[in-house]
Amino acid sequence: MTDEPHVKIFDTTLRDGEQAPGFSMSTDAKLVVARVLAAANVDVIEAGFAAASPGDAASIRAVAEEIEGPTICSLARLNPADIDAAAAAIEPAAKKRIHTFIGTSPLHREAKLKMSKEEILASISKVVAYAASICDDVEFSPEDAIRTERDYLAEAVEAAIAAGAKTINVPDTVGYTTPEEITDLFRFLVETVPGARDVTFSVHCHDDLGMAVANSLAAVRGGARQIECAVNGIGERAGNCSMEEAVMALATRRDFFGCQTQIETTQLYPAARALSRVTHNPIPRNKAIVGKNAFAHEAGIHQHGVLANKRTYEIMDAEAVGMPANRIVLGKHSGKHAVLDRAKALGFNVSKQKVEDIFPAFKRLADTCREVTDADLVKLLTGNAEADGRIGPWRMRKTELHVDMEGSERPHARVTMEHDNGERRTVRHKGEGPIDAAFAAVCAIADVPARINVLDLHHMASEGVVRAEAVIDVEDEQFSGNAEEVDVADAAVAAFVAAVNQAAALRASRAKADATENAN
Repeated sequence: MTDEPHVKIFDTTLRDGEQAPGFSMSTDAKLVVARVLAAANVDVIEAGFAAASPGDAASIRAVAEEIEGPTICSLARLNPADIDAAAAAIEPAAKKRIHTFIGTSPLHREAKLKMSKEEILASISKVVAYAASICDDVEFSPEDAIRTERDYLAEAVEAAIAAGAKTINVPDTVGYTTPEEITDLFRFLVETVPGARDVTFSVHCHDDLGMAVANSLAAVRGGARQIECAVNGIGERAGNCSMEEAVMALATRRDFFGCQTQIETTQLYPAARALSRVTHNPIPRNKAIVGKNAFAHEAGIHQHGVLANKRTYEIMDAEAVGMPANRIVLGKHSGKHAVLDRAKALGFNVSKQKVEDIFPAFKRLADTCREVTDADLVKLLTGNAEADGRIGPWRMRKTELHVDMEGSERPHARVTMEHDNGERRTVRHKGEGPIDAAFAAVCAIADVPARINVLDLHHMASEGVVRAEAVIDVEDEQFSGNAEEVDVADAAVAAFVAAVNQAAALRASRAKADATENAN
């Protein structure tokens, strides 16, 4: 056992996160995210705002019925009707919490609530006590706490504690504070408010000035023992404190913070991916911890250092957050060490002189594209490429997509492809959608067990084309393909075929290398 303080992770992806424009989720989508949050072992899941709508209440109840492990929480305004709605929604949960709030800053008191300080304090005492009478676990938030007068904030917190609140959340509702300021505020509240030592203080920071994670960690230094956060940092306006960033900061700098969480960090990347999938919002490449570039290296100096010892440029392991191992990205900034290392990883017994010979061609290719793929490197090493620049043996000949909008027949696709040897193959396949069905048909024809990882589509209105990029997983390796077509579906399928072709080309090159080695 460790004597280090435990910092609870209160995840509000399904409540504050979902309130952000573009991130609304159905009940099924919320359940997908709730499952990965439970797998990550978060302490509390704030599943929604029950009084906001019947749909939100139903979603909270669905989460409460299925999810085991975390405490299931519903937000509620400081009034009995909201408290009742929250209690009904979380009723099936084994562990449940009601999170109630009211604005306390001068702006909220005067402009929004039209209430005096005394009226707000009386309401806190009355309604928090009512919530505590029907739920053992009550959390209270003085909304816009950072812009509330410090002495009055202390009075509001004291009233909530006296009424039965077990968690006091101090929210930076508008992302206004600074790390030094919030550390001092938490120390003041923990040390001066009667009963403060008997409750858990929580922090909820927004990212309007880009300091949500820094401010949340600073609050921990001041005595906060719960961080309210969201996967990928989603939330109102600029978002909330990012769950994966706060968790990994505490884990990586445990020597500095002296605290621990119970998070299963290998589930952070799966959680980020699940949220991205159900909300159709891609994870930014440069997103800390879970972005595509978080553990990728293209600069030659960095690649050389990482190949010698990854701690030269990595302070944590990609595997620790559930991502594949660090990735050496071959591009125009890459050096010969990276090219040689990747060639050997692909199974080629390449000399340094061979790398010297192909390096000028490698640089010319790298200047024309964002990333030199494994298949591109194989082409450079073997000198094999089609006259049209295509890598791989397959060409698309015909794609037919079918959707029965009124009947019960599943979407299907009929795909015809031609091999370099002249053979034509046609496969009809069903799928969750017509493009999914086309992808499955392509895999069946090429005999490549590919799974789509990323599909980016961009309509270039000025050029009248759709640009597509597909990234696929094939037996724990990634391949990418690009295409331009007039039609969205055609572009998606063509990009997928280009990626599958790369996998097929690499398989053929490896088989040839193995045959040569066995012959010798």
